[in-house]
Amino acid sequence: MRESEFWANLDWAFPRGRGRSLAQDLFLSELGGASPAEALREGQPPQAVWNAVCQAMDLPESYRFLHRISSDDRGRLP
Repeated sequence: MRESEFWANLDWAFPRGRGRSLAQDLFLSELGGASPAEALREGQPPQAVWNAVCQAMDLPESYRFLHRISSDDRGRLP
């Protein structure tokens, strides 16, 4: 996953700016107590950061690789 895909996933899963807010305000033990935005700035892999967000927010397993799902098929996700 590229960092741009991380942000696109976040925007899709948490629309209307909620994802960007979450990336700043959610501190995760899986990321060493960092927020997703901090973890990315520190050089953590975007997929690892996304996985931590998915786990913390209890997103369905199908969201783990959301960046590999076409925009047409995303409409069918829970």
